[in-house]
Amino acid sequence: MKRGLNSIHNRLFMLFISSMLALVLIVSFLYYQKTTQIIHNKINDLAQKNISQTVGLFDLLLQGYDSITKSLNSNNEMIRLIEERDYNPDVTTSIFNERTITNILGAIYYSRDDIVGIHVITNAGKNYNYERGFDTVIDANYSSTDWYKKLQDSTGEMVWLGLVQGSVINQFQRDPMFVFGRKLFDLTDHRVIGVMLIETNPQPILAALSNVTISPNSRVYIVDQDNRLIATTAEDKKNSPSFSGLPRPYKNEIIVDDQTDQLIVAANAKMSNWTVFGLTPKGDINAEIVKTREYLYVVIIVLIILSTALASLISQNIASPLKLLIREMKQVEMGNFKGSVTVRSFEEINSLVSSFNRMVNRMDELIERITLSSMSEKNAELHALQSQVNPHFLYNTLDMIYWMLDERENDRLGKVILALSHMFRYSSDWQEASKTTLQHELDQMRHYMTIIENRLEGRVRTEIQIDPEWLDVTLPKMTLQPIIENAVKYGLEPMREPGVLRVFAEVQEQELHIIISDNGVGIEQGLLRQMQEKLEEDARMIGDQFTYKDNAANKSQLVQDGKTRRGIGLTNVHRRIALMFGDTYGLRIESKLEVGTTVIIAMPLPRKGV
Repeated sequence: MKRGLNSIHNRLFMLFISSMLALVLIVSFLYYQKTTQIIHNKINDLAQKNISQTVGLFDLLLQGYDSITKSLNSNNEMIRLIEERDYNPDVTTSIFNERTITNILGAIYYSRDDIVGIHVITNAGKNYNYERGFDTVIDANYSSTDWYKKLQDSTGEMVWLGLVQGSVINQFQRDPMFVFGRKLFDLTDHRVIGVMLIETNPQPILAALSNVTISPNSRVYIVDQDNRLIATTAEDKKNSPSFSGLPRPYKNEIIVDDQTDQLIVAANAKMSNWTVFGLTPKGDINAEIVKTREYLYVVIIVLIILSTALASLISQNIASPLKLLIREMKQVEMGNFKGSVTVRSFEEINSLVSSFNRMVNRMDELIERITLSSMSEKNAELHALQSQVNPHFLYNTLDMIYWMLDERENDRLGKVILALSHMFRYSSDWQEASKTTLQHELDQMRHYMTIIENRLEGRVRTEIQIDPEWLDVTLPKMTLQPIIENAVKYGLEPMREPGVLRVFAEVQEQELHIIISDNGVGIEQGLLRQMQEKLEEDARMIGDQFTYKDNAANKSQLVQDGKTRRGIGLTNVHRRIALMFGDTYGLRIESKLEVGTTVIIAMPLPRKGV
């Protein structure tokens, strides 16, 4: 049967193809534009960094050369010997002085590997040389040369003569040279006594210039202020461009110009007032862009072919009921299990939709059941742990009352019974999931300490320092009393001298710490480590959601060991805090023998306004 344009297959096919073509063309165009811009920017940045580094290296080389001439000019011994030889007719002294001057020049010569020759010419016509071969072969007509006139016309500054083919003073030296010099002064009276000329290997200069090249066809030129070519990496110096038409940088500015048929970068050298130009043909730069464009054409063709095949496949297998099913699946993925899909389509699709609806309903029921089960299990564990506190506390308190009845101290007994009455009333109210405030816990602690202070007759003193802003903090009921009881029974009561029990609060690392410390006998280190390990083990069990039955079995082992009996109440409190706030909170115990014990109750800071 022939399908029309309004069929699902054709409409989906045309829609998919047109969308993909439009998307591919738009993305390709934007990609090409962005890639071209990135390539140009990277090349410009690379050229700018290269010429900046080159000029910096060039300036370092020139500074080194400048320091050589300054060291010669400031060598008082050499200046003295030159002047003495110019005016002392004694032959023996003259020969000795000449040899000494040559040795000084030799020391400078061997201080650098790139120096080819050092020449000093005095106003009296004497010359001193130290060079690599051809010693004392000096051009007799040096006084009429341009380089000598430039040195004579200078005012003492460095004169950079640039790169030349062969030595300017030794006709037998034909190798390229980088030449510079300056006048030589007697610094005592600033009198000119001659000139110095130094010739060096040009390779360091040329190597520095090669850093500016971006492509094999890049050319680098050094030009002076009069647009005279000083040095270049180009083999054909005759076809050098007209430098007067090129943009000149101002002071330390770096110019990058890509508006013509070539990329031009330029920067000034500080030491010589020369300008370094780097010229790269645009064709070399665009070569990478051409490759990118060709690669993009191939990618577009492949995407069109794949889009056509994919559109044909999808249009044959997708229909609107499946779109509804996919949309509902996304809702389930986001956690919404209340929806359902209702469609009338092919038998296979209807069966798939029905199975999906049953699966979602079943998942919703299972999640709700697991949630209720988890909450019931946690509440049961919380109440079971809470119930362990009361019998233990009641046993210890009745033991105190029995002792006081035996002593027949009726007045004190009345205070004890009244305090015990308050404590029973407090411990019998387990509303709101066994939660209370720090204020109520401190009141309960004061009633308990009334009983203890009457029993021990002034051997225990209590100090409470709690900022009022923490009194409304919520915590599990019966948190302080087991800790206080352990502190009194195992820490302070065995002491003969009076003991102090301090309760205070402080904030550390985004946690609220309620600290109970005593100056009692302390805990033996082995037992302390055992108690700390037990608290860490309980925290891991709570984090892994172990059952209360397993934990109770572990606790029974502690009960059998008389040395660790003091850890039972603390473990109970630790587990209840961890159940209420999370396994990162709870009790932390520190102790030293004959110094005392500190128990820290770590809880989260209450939120502002809560």
